[in-house]
Amino acid sequence: MINEELLALLVCPVGKAPLRREGEALICTRCGLRFAIKDDIPDMLVEEAELPAGCHSLADLECVKAGDASLD
Repeated sequence: MINEELLALLVCPVGKAPLRREGEALICTRCGLRFAIKDDIPDMLVEEAELPAGCHSLADLECVKAGDASLD
């Protein structure tokens, strides 16, 4: 199980928003990007993340479209 102190430090690598735990994933509270938890280790690689419904690419994320995030 992920330590709550660690979870409190983690943010979305795209928009820097807090994350919430949902089952075996961490989800960005702003854009909905979903990061899997494998063997109690969050996989925070953007390339491995699951896009939220309605997004076809990272450019479709709310934080990117608003100009609050960079895909560099």
